[in-house]
Amino acid sequence: MILTVTPNPALDLTWRIDRLVPGATHRADAGVVRAGGKGLNVARVAHAQGASVLAVSTAGGRSGIELAAELATSGVPHRLVQVAGATRQSIALVDESLGDTTIVNERGVNPSDPEWAALLGEVVDALPGAQVLVVSGSLPPGAPGTLLPLLIGTARDAGVPVIVDTSGPALLQAADAGASVLKPNAAELVEATGIADPIDGARSLIARGAELVLLSLGADGMLAVTGSEALHARLDAPLSGNPTGAGDAGVAACAVLYADGIRDPETLLRRATAWSAAAVLMPLAGEISDDWVAFEERLVVAPFPRTVREDPL
Repeated sequence: MILTVTPNPALDLTWRIDRLVPGATHRADAGVVRAGGKGLNVARVAHAQGASVLAVSTAGGRSGIELAAELATSGVPHRLVQVAGATRQSIALVDESLGDTTIVNERGVNPSDPEWAALLGEVVDALPGAQVLVVSGSLPPGAPGTLLPLLIGTARDAGVPVIVDTSGPALLQAADAGASVLKPNAAELVEATGIADPIDGARSLIARGAELVLLSLGADGMLAVTGSEALHARLDAPLSGNPTGAGDAGVAACAVLYADGIRDPETLLRRATAWSAAAVLMPLAGEISDDWVAFEERLVVAPFPRTVREDPL
């Protein structure tokens, strides 16, 4: 089973508009409302691909009621801890003329210490049946600095590998705590480490205690960096679409393989890159196209460095 934890879930609201004009009034058809947050997106993708999953998160306020109702409809197995603070909302405005997506994420409300303890209790209860733990997404402002190391340490003590997708100081905490896999994007890596070179930045996380860094490069694919090698995977031609959720799909791919006992960096890189690309073709985060099989066959994989473009996916 893949156990996912989303410390800062969101009720995702998506509207599609003809063209986004700053300062203008826009009209749109009814938007789409989904339970979101990186860990829930990971669980959605893995579940849709036939993996056994359990998503653990929080829910509070009116937005939390909507999140819980939508998640129940989705069929994704989950356990939600009720909290006093309202679940944050995330607004995505899709500009259909340009294919761009503008996102506004609320920061979220920090649960109380007893509420965090209840979340940890759900994780502890589920760990005996888990093959991998995924902790994915931001932490709400004011979250205890011990939360992420405690989740990672508890899983490691149970013999369960941990995949973490987060940013800022939490990324460094995850490395220090010995996460098996870290999955930042290029900007998050520079922000956390202060190192511009992607390989040096990734290796600084490995020196802290991580085993593998999967680094998203947008349209340029993904890197897999260990202490001894660095591989680069990308499609033979760029894709256009909605990049929201592409990184979550890559984490789901890694989690599915980890749950099956697969640890080979190149195999992980190929599947994660293919699933990330397949997510770009879908209108909402938490979904991937069946084209991922063809994408995996089309991937160009080579040792890094090589010339990398700077345009976004």
